[in-house]
Amino acid sequence: MNKQRKLLRVSIVGTVVAALCCFTPMLVIFLGAIGLSGLLAYLDYALLPALAFFIGLTIYALYRNKKEVQSKSDCCPPNQQDGANK
Repeated sequence: MNKQRKLLRVSIVGTVVAALCCFTPMLVIFLGAIGLSGLLAYLDYALLPALAFFIGLTIYALYRNKKEVQSKSDCCPPNQQDGANK
């Protein structure tokens, strides 16, 4: 379960960062401040595929997390989930 949570966390953070860089002038201001404003013409070639990749990774992580939760609930009677007897 820890690997699925980590994958989900990384994918959501990546999606948020890529979306912030795509849809706000944050990266434009940063590159202009450090003198690399010549790279602004190439941002779309890097950021849009990165955004698509992280959105896909988030969907995959959510699918794996949901699948694991369902398989855990299918294998045990309701009163014995997670090893706890009630």
